[in-house]
This record gives sequence, structure tokens and C-alpha cells, in this order.
Amino acid sequence: MSPDFSKPKPKIVVLDGHTLNPGDLSWDPLHAQGDVQIFDYTTPEALLSRAADADVLVINKVQLGKAALQALPRLRCIVVTATGYNNVDIAAARTQGIVVCNARAYSTEAVVQHVFALLLELTNAVGAHYQSVQAGYWAAQPHFAYTLQPIHELAGKVMGIYGFGNIGQRVGEVARAFGMQVLATHKHPERDARPWVQFVSLETLFEQSDVVSLHAPLSAANESIVNTGLLRRMKPDALLINTGRGGLIHEKDLRLALESGWLAGAALDVLTTEPPPPDHPLIQAPRCLITPHLAWASVQARRRLMDITVQNVAAFLKGMPQNVVS
Repeated sequence: MSPDFSKPKPKIVVLDGHTLNPGDLSWDPLHAQGDVQIFDYTTPEALLSRAADADVLVINKVQLGKAALQALPRLRCIVVTATGYNNVDIAAARTQGIVVCNARAYSTEAVVQHVFALLLELTNAVGAHYQSVQAGYWAAQPHFAYTLQPIHELAGKVMGIYGFGNIGQRVGEVARAFGMQVLATHKHPERDARPWVQFVSLETLFEQSDVVSLHAPLSAANESIVNTGLLRRMKPDALLINTGRGGLIHEKDLRLALESGWLAGAALDVLTTEPPPPDHPLIQAPRCLITPHLAWASVQARRRLMDITVQNVAAFLKGMPQNVVS
């Protein structure tokens, strides 16, 4: 069948492509889907002019509220290059007949790897020991070995998982490989029961765990759920890991907990405001390790995300949308 030249190519606009592809991946598969325009970043002021003629918008963190969507009557589909889509007014999109698609299960292995990179940095302080060697501290020692802090084994400790979805389950599996016991909170314990996990209440999770790792999606029901009430329940030698959503933690309460010694340390890859302001309460907080929301961003995970994004666009253009947000 010869191509139909009477139909214009669909206009596809990528509004914030740099996070997905800082230059080490190819956009060629997306270009094959239509007339593609790619912007690394888009400010709120530039949003409407750049998106005005788009049939399909590809976004990551760009905010698309009701007013913006109403100003884009041509828009037919929004493809989010992430699992979370709280930056899109889903109700407004539905009212306008705009299909919204997201990407799922592309970063599980990358996030799980980062959870344990954070945890092992807290327990073993590899970075601090490396820096001390470079500074000449080892060369000046009278003994062959030294430690900058007590080093504790994970074997025999309790890993508590808040949110037992794909990532939470894999964290549990890796924790078991370290010899840890696994507790979890979950809305569907019967559906996702495992012989190696014990489902408990949220309060019990924080009371009994030596490490608590957060993996629940953020919602109005659990925003700032990790606050003084739960932090005071933690063991004084326990650790808190967050690679989920920054908004799960009341950040000023966590600062107080770290300063007061209610827990031994925290490691966070996500904050409520990203990037954070210079005076963010957890910047320079004691025993608080922060990385810049990179847990998801392995080369392999971003390649999978690129593939899913192109597939989402192609499926929509064929009239068979996939990964549609309900």
C-alpha cells in the first residue's frame, strides 16, 4: 500500500527531554512517528507557545493543569516519561478527551540497586573512608586498619518496606539475600503474600524495623505520613531510606529527628521540592545522605523508558493506546 500523503504528519513535541536523554540515547525511533520537536527544558512561560500545535506532548515534570490544557485545543495525547503523573490534571484531560499514558516498571532494578547503595553507604561509609585514605589518614596510622565509625552487618537486621509493589518486592528479595528479615505494609496482603515477608501495621513497621525503605506512591492520604509520630517510634539505631517520593516525609520533622537522635541516619534520593532551595531543612542535616533523584536513571532504565515512550506514542497514533492512566 502506498503512503497517504494527504494526511499531515502528527506533531509530537517533547517539552523536557534532557532528563530522559541527556545525549547518550537516540531520538530516532520517536522521529519515525511524526513531525518531532524536542526541547531539553521548558519554562512555564514557554509552555503554551511550544505546545500550541502539538497533537502529542511528551513530558516528564512539566506541569499541565486545567488552564494550560484548555489553551491547547489541538492536543490529543500526553505521554509522561515517568510512572508518576501528578503533574497532569487527569480530570481536565479526560474532559477534553485527551489520552494520558505513563511508563511503568522500567526502573525497578535501578531503584533497588540505589536503595542498597544508599544503605551500604550509611552502614559502611565507603565514601568517607576513601576520602580519609586520600587525605593521608591511613598512611599516618600505626595499625594496618581503622574505621571512622562502627560498621554493622545487615544480616539478622529487619528491613521494613512501606509500599510493597514491584520495587518494594524486589527490595525485599535483595534484603533476604543479605540475610535480613522483611516486614511490609500493603493494601493487598493476600494478593502479594510471600513466605518470606510478614505484613504488619505502619506503626509496627517503624517500631520493629532496623531499616525502613519507602516505596509507596504519593497521594493526598499519605503526604507527610513519615512525621514526628512515626519517627519517634523508630529505634535509635534505625535507618530511613527514601527513593519513593519526597512528599512522603515531613522534612522538618525528619531534621528534628536526626538532630534529636531519634534515629541513626537517613538517606534520601527524593525531596519535596526538586531541585531544593539552598536553605532546605535537610541540606547539611546531621547523618543525612542526599542524592539528586538519580535512583531511576541508569542507562539501561532510561533506554527502557525511551522504548516504552516511543511505543506509547506509536500505539496511540495507531488508535490502540496503551498504558493509559485511569
